[in-house]
Amino acid sequence: MKSQIKTTFSNFFFEYETPRQVLVKNKRVAVVCRIIQMGVLAYIIGWVFMYEKGYQVVDTAIGSIFTKMKGVSFTNISKKERIWDVADYVFPEQGDSSFVVMTNYIVTVGQKQGKCAELPDGKNKCNSDADCDEGKYKRMGNGHMTGRCMNETSTCEIYSWCPVEDDRKIPDPPVLLTAENYTLFIKNSITFRQFNVVRSNLVESVNQSYINTCLYHPKTDPLCPIFRLGDIVERSGLNFSEIARVGGAIGVLIDWDCNLDLSIRHCKPKYEFYGLYGTGKNGDKEEKPSLGYNFRYAKYYVEDAVEKRTLMKVFGVRIDIIVHGRAGKFDIIPTLTAIGSGVGIFGVATVVCDMLLLYLVPKRDFYKNMKFKHTQILEEE
Repeated sequence: MKSQIKTTFSNFFFEYETPRQVLVKNKRVAVVCRIIQMGVLAYIIGWVFMYEKGYQVVDTAIGSIFTKMKGVSFTNISKKERIWDVADYVFPEQGDSSFVVMTNYIVTVGQKQGKCAELPDGKNKCNSDADCDEGKYKRMGNGHMTGRCMNETSTCEIYSWCPVEDDRKIPDPPVLLTAENYTLFIKNSITFRQFNVVRSNLVESVNQSYINTCLYHPKTDPLCPIFRLGDIVERSGLNFSEIARVGGAIGVLIDWDCNLDLSIRHCKPKYEFYGLYGTGKNGDKEEKPSLGYNFRYAKYYVEDAVEKRTLMKVFGVRIDIIVHGRAGKFDIIPTLTAIGSGVGIFGVATVVCDMLLLYLVPKRDFYKNMKFKHTQILEEE
């Protein structure tokens, strides 16, 4: 018993087993095997290593955005001249990555709290006081109803900021159509923590003298961080005159795709522009509901001891700046993993060729006898 156990352990530790191989001279099967192997090799080299860079460890970026608008517009409405600068048309003013540039507006001057008739826009009609529930508020209304139906307008009397805003007619052409000539400066910094790399879109070739004169163009000035608002809208696939009238949203993507096996100077940003939503008219037979983008804000003041406000319904271009960063660098672990998975895929050729030999070729029975060795254990009497 002891010698049997010793022999078993000796065979386990000091003997090597190798699978039996059969050399098959069959041109068709050999060609199929080589085609599959070449395909697998092309996939490993071309896709895994060259395109996907499977030999690299990858890190994503943490980014920050600073923005600054510049530009001036002049308006002369009802013989009232006014200059609009960045403090007037950018919301919010902190230079965030998401902001709105006003291009059109509807203004209601001198509003004060009190009682007045609801706007006769067809949404809040009344025929008698019974149609105006006192103390109630209609979803499409502008204030709390007092219970009276105003005969002059056939609308309910409300307690609200009076006079009520009339936004039924949007100015056309837009009041600030010259906004297309505004310029946007974007300063972006990213960090790849895993590689301890910090980069800015103000790369080595972008100095102060270049910034003072450049304007972004995808071919001639792809690294210039200054963008014309009209160009941003047009490159996103939208029409500036229409989006300036009713508003819309633009996405600016700053894409960093860095190969840190090369010099850090090759790590540069690429800018892309997308129309997130606009007028909804392009290619559509019917207009979509709730077109454009708008919001309201008010400037409050006191006149003769009465609180008043100037209400503005703002239409504008909402810009959302998005940063996407990815960096890769050589590492032995993903390299060995990619090689190992590639070697495993080579086994596909063996499986396919075995199926051809054992089940499809005319001499499949002969190949079965060559590949498998059958033994029969005689029962002990």
